[in-house]
Amino acid sequence: MFTLRSVSLEDLDDLYELSGKVLFINLPHDKKIIAKKINSSIKSFTSPSEDLSKNYYIFVLIDEVQNKVIGVSMIHAQHGTEKEPHFFLRVSSEHKYSQTINTGFVHGTLRLGLDTNGPTEIGGLVVSPDYRGNAEKLGKQISFVRFLYMALNKDHFKTLIHSELMPPLDDDGNSPLWEAIGRRFMNMDYNEADILSRSNKEFILSLFPSDNIYMSLLPYEARNAIGKVGPDTMPVKAMLEKIGFTYTHEVDPFDGGPHYRCNIDEIQPIKETKHLKLIIGNLSATEPVEDYLVTFKVNDHPFVAVKAKVQINKDNTAILDPNLVKKYQLQDSADIWVTPF
Repeated sequence: MFTLRSVSLEDLDDLYELSGKVLFINLPHDKKIIAKKINSSIKSFTSPSEDLSKNYYIFVLIDEVQNKVIGVSMIHAQHGTEKEPHFFLRVSSEHKYSQTINTGFVHGTLRLGLDTNGPTEIGGLVVSPDYRGNAEKLGKQISFVRFLYMALNKDHFKTLIHSELMPPLDDDGNSPLWEAIGRRFMNMDYNEADILSRSNKEFILSLFPSDNIYMSLLPYEARNAIGKVGPDTMPVKAMLEKIGFTYTHEVDPFDGGPHYRCNIDEIQPIKETKHLKLIIGNLSATEPVEDYLVTFKVNDHPFVAVKAKVQINKDNTAILDPNLVKKYQLQDSADIWVTPF
């Protein structure tokens, strides 16, 4: 069985181990940084700041048999402030035409932009390589749990929800776009610049080209990476598009990875989340029973959810798997919230 919940300090060692299995900026292989992120998340879940940019929510996926964290995902309630803007490259085009020689061109362009009142960002999605391809769709569980939480706490987030996807990288893990633009203006490695930008973005505004960058002047590999995603990210892209997210024609200034957005009220799992009353009983053999992500109030953690079989009745009541009811000591008429899975 697998459980989804808000992160706690007891997860530190497992998250540190997980961070060593994947190369992931949001989950660095550093215990002190991970502990700091955990404490920030605990505060966000229990007493969120009115300054949304300070609220970071970390969700973990637990293998109950092994008693181990095997996945993680995150929400940053506001990505982009006056102090730390959200930077992007706007993908556009410029038309050129000469009457003298009766010749015209349409040039693809990139131009640096910034947002100081940014959207809510979802990201930080990692599943242990040992559990990928699991029949329980663990990647989808740890992804969708964020939408279930947002559906219950819309006032804690911005109207626009933002996601940044990873582009294709070369065999050494480098970004072709960075090699074509970033390195020439900032004189540092891609990973070095990405890590620095997490704590200080001043160098981007100061050193990055401020005028149009013509894509026709870039090497083919760099042009081909703009707005594209790598093979491991294709399922994430497909999932986002399926539930309402669209490409913004903006990309990451370092690697060209595409940015996707959707209004919080238009995200399908959020629109379809239901508040129901629990009825203690057995699942029907004749009525429809489907998979949902389910959350309910427990004493041990600020937020807990599970994937479970649910029978929803016409009177907005629901019956859960009796084993789940017993495990969490749920009472008759308890409030539950369900998101289609």
